[in-house]
Amino acid sequence: MSAAEHNPSVELTTHGVGPWKGEPPDGEQWDPELLAKGDSRNVIDRYRYWRMAAIVADLDAHRHPFHVAIENWQHDMNIGSIVRSANAFAADTVHIIGRRRWNKRGAMVTDRYQHVVHHDTVESFVEWAHGANLPIIAIDNVPGSVIIETFEFPAACVLLFGQEGPGLSPEAIEAADAVVEISQFGSTRSINASAAAAVAMHAWISQHRF
Repeated sequence: MSAAEHNPSVELTTHGVGPWKGEPPDGEQWDPELLAKGDSRNVIDRYRYWRMAAIVADLDAHRHPFHVAIENWQHDMNIGSIVRSANAFAADTVHIIGRRRWNKRGAMVTDRYQHVVHHDTVESFVEWAHGANLPIIAIDNVPGSVIIETFEFPAACVLLFGQEGPGLSPEAIEAADAVVEISQFGSTRSINASAAAAVAMHAWISQHRF
């Protein structure tokens, strides 16, 4: 039986690695248990065998200056997937507005490595954003929105996403500094909320990371 099978992880992946071979490396980032038993976590190769706290600290050193906000005014299974995408694109922080409880299954344990903050209301979130001098860029296909291909994202900003179906509340739209929509060419009124979030985050990456 392999080390991964012996000690299954909640973030088990088929791309894990077995126990470290040879002399263990020096450095505080290394996790002795992972070195001994193997690392089956859903992390990139750079972070194999690293302690979780060391991974978070390293991510903190190069996170991007955009934030992601989710108006969770009803329970939404897409939130976990958005957290996972925020981690993949090294967003600074994910802000969840509304209910504290959310379905973490889609996050694939990336919420352990991603800063997640809760705001009780849209009003308290907006107050935080203004205090941090971060413009709020709402992503929704509503009248008056700007096509994403023509929009220049601020380097430091908050990308605000609504729930699947209803989208953002009127209060959230009103509070936004800009409203951007993702171009669509088929018959559906909207695309999946987590997919829309990934598209918008990558649009920011395309403009500022390269």
